[in-house]
Amino acid sequence: MVWRIGCCSTLFVCVIAQKTVLIVYAHQSLGSFNEAVRDEATKELSKQGYRVIVSDLYAMNFKASATKSDIIGDLKNSELFQYGEETMHAWREGCLSEDIMAEQRKVKEAELIIFQFPLYWFSVPAIMKGWMDRVLTQGFAFSLEKMYNNGIFKDKKAMLSFTTGAIESMFRPDGINGDINVTLWPLQNGTLHFCGFQVLAPQIFWSPAHCPAEVRTAMLKQWRERLKGLLAEKCLTFAPCEWFGLSFEKGFLLQPEVKEEQKSNAYGITTGHHLGKLLPPDNQTKAQLTDEELVSNRLHTQMAVTTHIM
Repeated sequence: MVWRIGCCSTLFVCVIAQKTVLIVYAHQSLGSFNEAVRDEATKELSKQGYRVIVSDLYAMNFKASATKSDIIGDLKNSELFQYGEETMHAWREGCLSEDIMAEQRKVKEAELIIFQFPLYWFSVPAIMKGWMDRVLTQGFAFSLEKMYNNGIFKDKKAMLSFTTGAIESMFRPDGINGDINVTLWPLQNGTLHFCGFQVLAPQIFWSPAHCPAEVRTAMLKQWRERLKGLLAEKCLTFAPCEWFGLSFEKGFLLQPEVKEEQKSNAYGITTGHHLGKLLPPDNQTKAQLTDEELVSNRLHTQMAVTTHIM
């Protein structure tokens, strides 16, 4: 975007870089609810001035398997193929396959990545898992020195947006599928946050295939409203790297003084770092409020109750 500002005989040219959102999309059916969700995001974010790129993985026939063919040229160790090591070297030398490099260019440009998909076996579809395996290579997306809150993508945001076959109650702590926060931990912490992404709360569309049309319409409206302030939202809470002994000698374990500080807390730190305590409620589904916000919410509630009584 270019603005030209004239002042007497001088012309100032102000170039404003357009921000980019990448939607990594995995659904093979035209007219699906996932497609409608994707289209709502594309329209609303474009309206806000974002450049929206969609990687439609099925339409692209994106290769899901991580294999030797992802590397152009000779391997560093042809006797024992190790995908992580080989792709790290290939990334450094610009020798990854073109489909991987094309997706990595999109990731570099994006301020936000939205993963849009139907939940398959409590995770992403194989084609999207392949995107994560192949595109988020060592060196490009993470290293031992740069991970989690100190990660390579710490200035970018990412989120999961997905549909389920199950109804919401099945994914409650007392539901048959177990706590959705536990289900989401490997993806949100072990993939997105591991690469440094600030992770926004997931957008979950519960069982749209079994809902009346008016309920699906309401779901899309709610999504559209959320999109209006999406990039200003607070992110999910994770334990910072600084709380751990970051060396093999220290075992990358939680520091003793941090453990001591946490003793008085009724809940664990996160869904994964529960320390044998109760899981913190909604740790992987809602951004945590600050102490000031909690106090403010209590005051608003008290005022509302008082007003109602009067």
